[in-house]
Amino acid sequence: MTTVRIRSIMRESFPTLAPTTPIRRAAAFLVEARASAAPVLSEDGNLAGILSQKDCFRPALHASYYREWTGCVADHMTREVVVVDVQDELIKVAEMFLHYPHRAFPVRDENRIVGIVHRSDVLASLTSLG
Repeated sequence: MTTVRIRSIMRESFPTLAPTTPIRRAAAFLVEARASAAPVLSEDGNLAGILSQKDCFRPALHASYYREWTGCVADHMTREVVVVDVQDELIKVAEMFLHYPHRAFPVRDENRIVGIVHRSDVLASLTSLG
């Protein structure tokens, strides 16, 4: 079997958010970008968290009841982020998607986030192998 590295299937163009972005704007951004999640980067470019569409449901429901959006991305993002490396093998990341409920993982090269890989990217690569 050919070794496929995540570098070859990751998305190099991906949306990012700042921790201070109002949650309403961030939720609309995810919907508009048709993104299931976006890495949250601090001012210095380090990974601070990840915001998924699922993370946006609680503030969206609150707003539907009370007509008020409250908070920013930092208030609702997931802080403990599962990250994959550009050199990780496809099979390893496929197994990670079985283990974790996430739909996307940020991809790092050393300490910098350089891409994102979605379940659909991994599945497409797996189906092309066999």
